[in-house]
Amino acid sequence: MNTYSRIPVAFTRGERVWVWDESGKKYLDALAGIAVNTLGHGHPKLTRAIAEQSSRLIHTSNLYRIAEQERLADKLAAISGMDSVFFCNSGCEANEAAIKLARLYGHGKGVEGPGIVVMDKAFHGRTLATLSATGNRKVQQGFEPLVPGFVRVPFNDIESVRQVASHDKSVVAVLVEPIQGEGGINISSMQYLRDLRELCDRQGWFL
Repeated sequence: MNTYSRIPVAFTRGERVWVWDESGKKYLDALAGIAVNTLGHGHPKLTRAIAEQSSRLIHTSNLYRIAEQERLADKLAAISGMDSVFFCNSGCEANEAAIKLARLYGHGKGVEGPGIVVMDKAFHGRTLATLSATGNRKVQQGFEPLVPGFVRVPFNDIESVRQVASHDKSVVAVLVEPIQGEGGINISSMQYLRDLRELCDRQGWFL
């Protein structure tokens, strides 16, 4: 089953930002594995760390303590100013967790049908809930009925979010991309993000 329109090219090796196909043609990898290869291909520190870890243990699951994961969580929490870290396998899994946490938070406050503000042209994933939060009818078509509970507003428009806050008491969170990728590389203003933070704090919403 096709999920992407594949380009008829197969890559055989990579070095930092460059990749080579089966015929030896060289390409600049501007996609970086859809934004996951942030260190490029064949980075010596990364490949060494992977080799060293795989020679000891491949996977033990979160049923047990993982010392390396705990150290990384402590570092990420210190950098971000957050209290804890939840590791996920993908962006849509992280967004699914955020949606579930927001709904759990809402039910804890006595909100019967917790709502989440989402943006036009957003992309949050291809699971059913994240697809429903996504602001693109093209990727939603054929998968209805969508998951309810999302309130859609224009991107980078704080007044539209304030209007929702003034009349919709079921909202418990805002889900926003600071930079929309699938939507056309739309960049939010710093003031918009500051205003969202202030509004969410005042309303008691997750952001």
